[in-house]
Amino acid sequence: MSEDRGERRPRPRGRKPRRKVCSFCVDKIEYIDYKDVNRLRRFINERGKIMPRRMSGNCAKHQRQLSECIKRARAIALMPFSVE
Repeated sequence: MSEDRGERRPRPRGRKPRRKVCSFCVDKIEYIDYKDVNRLRRFINERGKIMPRRMSGNCAKHQRQLSECIKRARAIALMPFSVE
């Protein structure tokens, strides 16, 4: 049995991973348009699920807007609910 269960291991020496930046903040987009399907499609995975913040790199404000816009675009059939 291992004695170090529950303890965090120190990160190996070297470079820290680069922090992702919100693409909407970089482009200075205040309002995400639900009709811009090409932009929204970048934030869903191959199974049709909305990508979480830690993967997409969005800030909290834009992630909330993004998920609302994706759901709105799905409701009016601009985007599929799932991929076949």
